[in-house]
Amino acid sequence: MQQKPRRSGDKENILQKPLVVCLIATLCNCLWGSAFPSVKLGYQWCRISSGDASSQILFAGCRFILAGILVLLAGSILEKRLLCPGRKDVKPVVVLAFFQTALQYFFFYIGMAHTTGVKGSVITAINVFLSILIASLFFHQEKLSVPKLIGCLMGFAGVVLINVQSAGLDAPFVWNGDGFILVSASSAAISAVLIKRYSNSHNPVLLSGSQFILGGIALAGAGLALGGRIVFPDIRAGVILLHLALISAVAYTLWGILLKYNPVSRVTVYGFINPIAGVVLSALLLGERETLGVSSAVALALVSGGIFVVNRKWKRDVAAKKLR
Repeated sequence: MQQKPRRSGDKENILQKPLVVCLIATLCNCLWGSAFPSVKLGYQWCRISSGDASSQILFAGCRFILAGILVLLAGSILEKRLLCPGRKDVKPVVVLAFFQTALQYFFFYIGMAHTTGVKGSVITAINVFLSILIASLFFHQEKLSVPKLIGCLMGFAGVVLINVQSAGLDAPFVWNGDGFILVSASSAAISAVLIKRYSNSHNPVLLSGSQFILGGIALAGAGLALGGRIVFPDIRAGVILLHLALISAVAYTLWGILLKYNPVSRVTVYGFINPIAGVVLSALLLGERETLGVSSAVALALVSGGIFVVNRKWKRDVAAKKLR
């Protein structure tokens, strides 16, 4: 009779171990990083031009609807029961669908059409700062400390460094470009905190799949209303869409599970790996070799150092726990 509580405790302890958090969070961000070159290939194979924001939003909507179906299907198989949101799940699903999928990616895809990839990558990385600030100052889920701020600054410096070798950071601020990317980053930060909050009393797999479908429907509807269209001239277009859906399904579900058992700062700081992985994988998959070099290695070192600083248990924190 006591086996179930032990299993639950063991599971929680495993998901809180630094090495496990590191491996899963790194995997999530490498998957998200691979989405950058994959989206470019998707646009190319589905014949979507770089300036066609409506078709890009429609493409994103199809991607997330498919991702949600895959998440709920896999979750139902693993749990041997049909995962379907009940009445108590409606509010968190709607809120997460709005912030994590619909709002974030609506502004992201339009914003990226009016700014440089360099600035977009740097501004997007701000969501790590915002996640920790929102979790600490507004939701009081954890305390804001000097090591956390230093670690975030190190990680952000790494993101900036890997991008300064390309032109684009000195371009003027564009409200419907840079401004929209900032709104997208803020939405991503809010969603990370909300996932942490809702996962305490709701199934994170159920939340992830359901919000993907609802948010994807909203994006697809907006894309169609704006005149977007997608064509599938050959099997490659369908394969790349399925690949992108799998990226979202796996990464966001694992991310939500990690946030359920760990402080927001311990998980979201790994978000700095996302743009680094995007640059490296773009170089390997798209032949953009000029982006690799010493600066990439230094950037990765800064990001790794920042993650270490945020996650290390400092003596002052240990002493504070003993006093309690």
